[in-house]
Amino acid sequence: MPMTSPSPQPIWTDGPDGYSLALEGTTLACRNAKGRRLKTVPKKVRESDQARRLADVLLWLERHERDCAARVESWLLGSLPVPVSVIAAVWPDPTWRDLLTDLFVAPVEGGEGGFLRGVDDRGRIGLLDLDAESVWLDTDRVVPPHPVLIEDLADVREFALELDITQRLPQLTRQIHRRPDAFAADAAQIDDYAGGRFDELRHAAGLAQRHGFPVRGGYATCRVVEGGRPVQARHWIGSDAPDWETETGSLLWVDTDERPLKLTDVGPVAWSEGVRMAELIYAGRKNTQEENK
Repeated sequence: MPMTSPSPQPIWTDGPDGYSLALEGTTLACRNAKGRRLKTVPKKVRESDQARRLADVLLWLERHERDCAARVESWLLGSLPVPVSVIAAVWPDPTWRDLLTDLFVAPVEGGEGGFLRGVDDRGRIGLLDLDAESVWLDTDRVVPPHPVLIEDLADVREFALELDITQRLPQLTRQIHRRPDAFAADAAQIDDYAGGRFDELRHAAGLAQRHGFPVRGGYATCRVVEGGRPVQARHWIGSDAPDWETETGSLLWVDTDERPLKLTDVGPVAWSEGVRMAELIYAGRKNTQEENK
């Protein structure tokens, strides 16, 4: 039994003057009255009521994809157990299937993980394991682990590269950062990414938001669930007027009661994601070397 589903064929709908229209991904496709595919969509067809309705469908699909991606990423950031029944329910949806196919998952009960390939009618999860074998698992729930938690991550990445496995939602290629072992006992922040200057605060805030980090109270933020406990990483970017120059500050982590955590109490996922956020924002700082030339 194959574990993957064939790519869906476009569904054609009648347009004006014998033309047919369909959506192929995010592209509007067109056939003439003889059924021949056209390289471009004629203006009268592109401006027709049928084309406008398909454009509305496309907007909905784009929102749907963002919502699905956000949900899968929340599973990843929390290493949350996902019922196989949920995966089975959403698998027929091409958007969900694209996001879930080749996601690295492992049984909740423990054991070797593999790359998700589907769910059969018996409720078994289908994986491509690390021996390149297709296997079916009898388990109720699987976990898509954050890459910092994957044992032998380098080997898993190499295996995926050898088999040309690509993930719609980056998991194995996600940049990770491991917490150093030594800190002062009461240390609660790091300043490795402080001092990054931006001509305008809006530039720093826009950069943070483009990377998916909400900005609140002068901080770019990133929320994860570590061992069932919500933790928020915060990187200071400034709180003055949007058009004022700003400079990044400290990176810290807080619990649900807004209390700063000691660095020794920050878990591996929260640490990795917080540093990843700060690094992405800091990388967009003003180029002081060019300025001083």
